[in-house]
Amino acid sequence: MHGLLRAVALVLVVVLATGCAGSDLGKLVDAVTSARTPVDRVSPPAVGAGVETEIRAVLQRANLAQAEAFAARSPQLMRETSTDAHYQDMVETNQSLASAGVTAIALVGIEYGEIRADGTVAQATTFETWRTEFADGSVNEQTDRNDYTLVNAGGSWRISATVQPGVSRSPAADPAPALAPAGATSRSTNWSGYAADGGTFTSVTGTWNVPSVSTATVGADATWVGIGGLDTEDLIQAGTMANVTGDGSVTYQAWIEMLPDSARMIPLSVTAGDSITVTITERSPDRWLIALKNNTTGGRYERTVDYQSTRSSAEWVQEAPSTSRGLLPLSFFGTVRFTDGTAVRDGRTLSIAALGARPISMYNRADQALAIPSTLDAAGTGFEVQRTEALGTTTGSGRRRR
Repeated sequence: MHGLLRAVALVLVVVLATGCAGSDLGKLVDAVTSARTPVDRVSPPAVGAGVETEIRAVLQRANLAQAEAFAARSPQLMRETSTDAHYQDMVETNQSLASAGVTAIALVGIEYGEIRADGTVAQATTFETWRTEFADGSVNEQTDRNDYTLVNAGGSWRISATVQPGVSRSPAADPAPALAPAGATSRSTNWSGYAADGGTFTSVTGTWNVPSVSTATVGADATWVGIGGLDTEDLIQAGTMANVTGDGSVTYQAWIEMLPDSARMIPLSVTAGDSITVTITERSPDRWLIALKNNTTGGRYERTVDYQSTRSSAEWVQEAPSTSRGLLPLSFFGTVRFTDGTAVRDGRTLSIAALGARPISMYNRADQALAIPSTLDAAGTGFEVQRTEALGTTTGSGRRRR
């Protein structure tokens, strides 16, 4: 899944360590922007010098505010530079970072690309370097491109949206498990389960019991169903996640994700043992209904989203989630059992077996099996994923922060 995110360093390591107040953010702008020397990617400004200066200042304050808000667990620090919708996105992003075992984020520097404004709407590109620290003591630093949309309301510029073009966050892209021929099992560094391709998929559903994870070691796991992403950059998915932090506490959450956007934690309470059913259905062209039900508590969550999908595959997966530095250690979840797995392909509702879905096993970088799917049950709609005793590795390709 991911998601989640991206990383950061140096100047704000001091900030996070000292817990500087919001009023000190402006003092850090020059220090941050001087942390790196501009490179050839910086384009000439496309707006007047005054507007460009204002937009740069807003982007600097917003990034510094996110780092400070994360350190202080005080999301209100991000309100000043964001619209209401973007503020909520950033609150969810910081929550996702914390749930994924991130302990600190810090901005190393910003390099500016093109900035354009048309009345009260502006577009700006940055190349941001972030440092991320994790509960297991590991650290990652990387640079990503960010494309911002800003709006001017009441004379002040605020960020309304952020995307990171060219940054692949797809769980399938680490790397995508190429399906083996019928009768053979595919291998992946982060997926275990079943996937079907060959046709147009417009719905997928599955049920599972949220596994109870061991709190003895740091780790995470995500259970989900989705459409796309097998060998493409698109993926619409929803499921549950468990995260074990360094102090031995565990958090269970439900989430949805539409790549390339970050995963969003949703207000559906889940815990170990709960029976969860997830269905994703295209109701009209590029308009999808995502529905999650906690069969144990009766809780429900539904959301309709606009999303362009290749509709090229359907998946039922137990995953090792990713953050900015790559794969998190896979938690020791024991066994998770999928039931009632079906998908609509070319207008027909078919079982996992009837779809010709093939199994995928998860292996670590030492070529040790981490999670192995069973054969399908007699109905062709269910299977189990068994966690082995091998340790999960934390290496892998980067993921976006914002």
